[in-house]
Amino acid sequence: QLQLVESGGGLVQPGGSLRLSCEASGFTLDYYAIGWFRQAPGKEREGVSCISSSGGSTNYADSVKGRFTISRDNAKNTAYLQMNSLKPEDTAIYYCAAVSDPRAHYSCSRYVAYEYDYWGQGTQVTVSS
Repeated sequence: QLQLVESGGGLVQPGGSLRLSCEASGFTLDYYAIGWFRQAPGKEREGVSCISSSGGSTNYADSVKGRFTISRDNAKNTAYLQMNSLKPEDTAIYYCAAVSDPRAHYSCSRYVAYEYDYWGQGTQVTVSS
């Protein structure tokens, strides 16, 4: 079964940190760009961060720049999203997604959701005191 599984969400106080993981099973992430998206209640899904298949290119939404860091470990078939200095407005369900990127040419910064081939089930992040 080809799937992505997110983990690491939870409840954290403002200013706290969480690290989300996105593990692929049934396929290798080596030739896929990874995007992290989030959707808050009553809002549209938005792109948060992405990383090319090679790991050489990353992108962040302005709202998380300087606070979030995306990374990948192809040996573990896993991508990560380190989230620091969390704010209440970061509360959302976070999804990871993978899009085929064999030549590391895909422009993931466009965050075009329908272009992604695989999606995880989402993990809830709640930032509240």
